Amino acid sequence: MAGLRRGTRRGRCAALLTAAVAVSLAAAGCTAGPGTKDDGRATEPERSHSAAPASGPVLAVKVDNVRAARPQTGLEDADVVYAEPVEAGLSRLMAMYATELPESVGPVRSARESDLELLGQFDRPVLAFSGAQSKLLPLIDKAPLRAEPADEDSAAYVRDRNRQAPHNLYLRPDELLPKPSGAAALTTGFTYGKAPAGGRAESSHTVRYPSASFTFTWSDSRDRWLVAMDGSPARTTDGGRLAPATVVVQHVTVRESDFRDFRGSNSPYVESVGSGHAEVLRDGRAYDATWKRGAAEDGTTFTTEDGKPLNFAEGQVWVVFAGRS
Repeated sequence: MAGLRRGTRRGRCAALLTAAVAVSLAAAGCTAGPGTKDDGRATEPERSHSAAPASGPVLAVKVDNVRAARPQTGLEDADVVYAEPVEAGLSRLMAMYATELPESVGPVRSARESDLELLGQFDRPVLAFSGAQSKLLPLIDKAPLRAEPADEDSAAYVRDRNRQAPHNLYLRPDELLPKPSGAAALTTGFTYGKAPAGGRAESSHTVRYPSASFTFTWSDSRDRWLVAMDGSPARTTDGGRLAPATVVVQHVTVRESDFRDFRGSNSPYVESVGSGHAEVLRDGRAYDATWKRGAAEDGTTFTTEDGKPLNFAEGQVWVVFAGRS
């Protein structure tokens, strides 16, 4: 099943869902197909994901982040989680998977124009999403990625009958990738290793959007940043806390795009190519950094005041895009 690709799987959903899979989905309260549409940190030698060639594509999944979508599934297994502003001042997530593929990720929601620029730094990534504005779809088809939307006959997506649409669509990653591609697929420019000198002690850091917020609180016992979203602890489906090792607050230009949602609200465009200021949170400290990305095909680098790479702690990274002050 995992080897079937877009174009060969159309019309075969019923054949692909074996009795064993159907039983497991029923037990989980899920149904096959979209059904409805909607638009322990360890110190290691310094390394850079951009230094080695990718061994396969990274998987990018657009994940819903309104209150009705929480708790999300599979975010704890992502290598990188990007948080971006969307319409009405809300937020949405893009989860990147290279070293581990969870059984399920979601709820899955629609793509945005600036996602294409952000994903340009990866080598032919797989983009899993649930719909997009009709005028955006041709741009997605032309982008250097493998688009895997939630088609009606896709075996990669299931609906959870216990959740209300559109917050109930979930991806089965092994239907799109047979196995994890490995850390080399994360051609992002990030470097990992010993913390730089300096910085300032910081126990908590909050990023606010007009109608959403992210708070990261340092936990000495876990050596991680505990995530809260919109003032509530961000938990996994099994009740654990989302807790990245490194948090990056990347200050970028956020402008209006050429697209609007069905309510007429403009879709923000996050300019991830360029340069600017960032705060990097690791080990209970905050470090001022400069980020730079020369072109869409380049990774994003983060450097200290003296121009040296600013290492991240080993483990999951969250990048929260914030408007320039």
